[in-house]
Amino acid sequence: MSDLKNFLFTSESVSEGHPDKVSDRISDMVVDTYLSGDPYSRVACETLTTTNKVVLAGEVRGPEIKKNELINKVRECIKDIGYDQNGFTWKEATKIESHLHSQSADIAMGVDSAGNKDEGAGDQGIMFGYACNETDGLMPAPIHYSHKILRLMAIDRKSGKLKNIEPDSKSQVTFEYSNGKPIKVKSVVISSQHSPDVNQEQVKELLRPYMVNSIPKIFMEDFKEEEFYVNPTGNFVIGGPDGDCGLTGRKIIVDTYGGAAPHGGGAFSGKDPTKVDRSAAYAARYIAKNVVASKISEKCLIQLAYAIGVSKPLSIYVNLFDGDIEKNKYVEKKIIENFDLSPRGIREMLNLNKPIYEKTSAYGHFGRDPEKDGSFSWENTDKLSIFSK
Repeated sequence: MSDLKNFLFTSESVSEGHPDKVSDRISDMVVDTYLSGDPYSRVACETLTTTNKVVLAGEVRGPEIKKNELINKVRECIKDIGYDQNGFTWKEATKIESHLHSQSADIAMGVDSAGNKDEGAGDQGIMFGYACNETDGLMPAPIHYSHKILRLMAIDRKSGKLKNIEPDSKSQVTFEYSNGKPIKVKSVVISSQHSPDVNQEQVKELLRPYMVNSIPKIFMEDFKEEEFYVNPTGNFVIGGPDGDCGLTGRKIIVDTYGGAAPHGGGAFSGKDPTKVDRSAAYAARYIAKNVVASKISEKCLIQLAYAIGVSKPLSIYVNLFDGDIEKNKYVEKKIIENFDLSPRGIREMLNLNKPIYEKTSAYGHFGRDPEKDGSFSWENTDKLSIFSK
């Protein structure tokens, strides 16, 4: 890096078949299952995946759901991802255990609303939201294109168009920035599990179209072949939870902004929307995206801070990265005046008490298109008029 405006920046993504993402998917399936039965369910579910074993643990409060029903849904997740291998399969060879139990009464007492007391945050913590005008979805370019590569691979793998490629994959894209703007791709890395029927040169040619079709040509004009790395360590036949243990919540930078913005530390998957780790991060992204979409600023960072049992955020921080203190204060004032950032206010604003979370578990929680069922509501840009001067 020569200075803060001219530099290289890299982000990575991991596919839905990555062991940690398999765990995220299962944990979010549990959230959706409980919210389907009662939109005010409480869920904090962690999942471990390893060779032919899945273990669920955590706390729940909501409808009575039979253990066998959950176990069958876990198998459906694994089948949809595409695992039917000797070391990890949706079939009976993979043993599934559920150790979910009732939520702590002490936590419930601090979080629940009662009398004149509004519902408090489910935990202390700091949450960040970010947006920038580098892509149409107002996301940083490196993470946006890293996700896209893997998403297109998954679509073709599941349809049968992409053969001999297995579910566990990773991508990494490095951009060169000039004057703070992405100008070209410097390197691309794709690592993917594959069948033993193909060698590394064949794997490279199978995956090349996904780099070419994901990244706009304008960024690839000077791209050098030697900067396209596929399975740099060689064979990648053993993968998924058989090759590496997976846990919920270990891919928080993949889930957010690829390292282009701070992260408060809390994971999203497996948590119902009363947990501010999830809901307040969604709200912060929603606000930041509307700020940038209003064209008042090219990028925006929002931080929200909470204390367990306390309804309103303890602090709201705004950074527009342009040195305009008055504009910064203006945006902060507009946020305070127009957004209820209590846990209940966020859920009502974004309509979060719905079974909409399983699909968030891979390819990022941000930069996605809002859907008719209410998922990705935090990606809507319907508050532009609040910030337009």
